[in-house]
Amino acid sequence: MKLKFFLVFFLANTSFIFAQHNNPQYKKINIEHYKLTISLNDSTNIVDATMEIQLQFKQNTPEFYLDLVGKDSISETGMQVTSVFQNSIEVDFKHTKNKLTILPKHNFQNLTYTYKIKYSGIPKDGLIISENIYGDKTFFGDNWPNRAHNWFPCIDHPSDKATVEFIITAPNNYQAIASGFMAEETNISQHLKLYHFKTLVPLPTKVMVLGVAKFAVQNLGEIHNIPVSTWVYPQTKSEGFHDFEIASKILAFFIEHIGEYPFQKLANVQSKTRFGGMENAGNIFYFEKSVTGKQEHEDLIAHEIVHQWFGNSASEIEWSHLWLSEGFATYLTDLYILEEKGEEAFVERLKKERNKVLQFYKQSPTPVVDGLKTDFLQLLNPNSYEKGGWFLHMLRDKIGNELFWKGIKEYYNQYKFSNASTNEFKKIISNVSNKNLDTFFNQWLIKTGHPQIKTSYIYHNNKLRLTVEQVQENTFEFPLEIELIYTNGTSEVKQIEVLNKNYSYEIDTKLNVKSINLDPNTKLLFEEVN
Repeated sequence: MKLKFFLVFFLANTSFIFAQHNNPQYKKINIEHYKLTISLNDSTNIVDATMEIQLQFKQNTPEFYLDLVGKDSISETGMQVTSVFQNSIEVDFKHTKNKLTILPKHNFQNLTYTYKIKYSGIPKDGLIISENIYGDKTFFGDNWPNRAHNWFPCIDHPSDKATVEFIITAPNNYQAIASGFMAEETNISQHLKLYHFKTLVPLPTKVMVLGVAKFAVQNLGEIHNIPVSTWVYPQTKSEGFHDFEIASKILAFFIEHIGEYPFQKLANVQSKTRFGGMENAGNIFYFEKSVTGKQEHEDLIAHEIVHQWFGNSASEIEWSHLWLSEGFATYLTDLYILEEKGEEAFVERLKKERNKVLQFYKQSPTPVVDGLKTDFLQLLNPNSYEKGGWFLHMLRDKIGNELFWKGIKEYYNQYKFSNASTNEFKKIISNVSNKNLDTFFNQWLIKTGHPQIKTSYIYHNNKLRLTVEQVQENTFEFPLEIELIYTNGTSEVKQIEVLNKNYSYEIDTKLNVKSINLDPNTKLLFEEVN
């Protein structure tokens, strides 16, 4: 995900590296499948829906609940449940405080039950029913982070993944797109059409989606047997088709570097998402004005395509580990830019990303793995994106490019269609590299801050005596490259290992030193202070 226009703007305890199960239903139930039948219309924003949920009980329980926003008597938005059935038996329920509590007739561990929930209402959020910039009515899902329960009952948490079906009835002047492949498209009357979509692999609710609008559609062919398509408003047909044709090239790059694409299609969709891009599984939604005809959002498209692997398929177990989605998308996009546009463009991006991290720290000195945030939108910050990306950049330098990609692939293969924590990623990278990375992970992800470096030096008799002082609270351990710039205009790079708050180094030199330059190759997340 990228925030619209790319950014809308603790505890230093290692326990935060482990998964936190803030899903209260985690120990009670496991949802296996959602089947949502929903009717949309032009005359009203009210949706009529039936949700069938297949779930297993992990323990015997007198009740369990699903997340669902209830009807608000003031705004008249929210959902009103009329009945709940367990298999074919009607059961009692309570719907208060945005929780649909269901009282099962019986439940046995490891058996699958089907619950059918009938409800209707005007979605308060999540399913955005409005008009696009051209005045045409649209229906767009926009679930991230936990807004899906505004329009369908669910466990609205990334740790509870399930397959999903969408059966959509809508006026036939619209087209529909949704998660999965299209199993059916039928004209059911003179004015109505039915669409049926199914996924074959489990998804977190945050990336389950449907979109219903007037579209111009272009099929771009297949990349490694994955159909790629563009869905834009008819008014921006030529511009949109041009903008999104680069998706095929980007998809091919990441399939080559990461592995098999996890979903049945890749559709790039102009939409009403509140974000710059929203990585819905197989159906990426972009903000309306992203379509310009200038192909100026190549990095945004790359970012959202990376999410298909990291975030959608291999998902964070808890919101606090969001960097496993956003940091990955940020840095792997940087590596795509390196391949496509060269070293200079790559370094320029790294420097801009570093500056965002440094500026954000001044406003909010928090760790990357931040278990204290309860408003998950606040996690969409430079810690999750740019600092997470910079962590991967330093990791790649630490273990080498070959082992880095090997580790990325191994991590994905082990956790695809599942969930992982920072600690689980660390274990895989440690095994692949045969290195103890505890300190490395802890200082960059679990603790706050970054090295703030003050240097001084004296040059005498072909020796440079360099003093490096860390002025921040936490002590970091890191390699630091020093460029020695000589009086004759030449230079060379030396590397030292910084292990203490304050230490002096003696460096042999070839010629007279005119000045020094820290981190000439842009390898370190740091701040130079006077």
